[in-house]
Amino acid sequence: MFKHKALPDDISVDTLIGKQTVIHGDLHFRGGLYVEGRVVGRLIAEEGAEARLTLAEGGHIEGEVRAPVVVINGRLDGDVHAGERVELAPKARVAGNVHYQVVEMSAGAVLTGRLIHADMAEAAGAAEPQALHQAA
Repeated sequence: MFKHKALPDDISVDTLIGKQTVIHGDLHFRGGLYVEGRVVGRLIAEEGAEARLTLAEGGHIEGEVRAPVVVINGRLDGDVHAGERVELAPKARVAGNVHYQVVEMSAGAVLTGRLIHADMAEAAGAAEPQALHQAA
């Protein structure tokens, strides 16, 4: 079914968005989601579910991504929130902030945005109300 070797052996693909497919709107998923086409909208893994989003080379997402594991080798315009791990493969092009626990970035990947560790984001969120209180 797949013509390329982009799928590692440990990925179970439950949903495939093919090269010729364009989806407009939010998509909620669980399990393995493999995107070769284009999605204009948010991709959100079901809370507490095992989920892995893989954006193939040539795939394009315009919107926010939220999943435990996110593997990017295509173009993503939006923020990434990965509860466990983010992998930016050599052809990854990300325009947005990447929130992560663990990140792997291959040579050639391009990120236009910030890498934000989950612990740092939580600390900044906790400090922000305190700073507002002190300013008042």
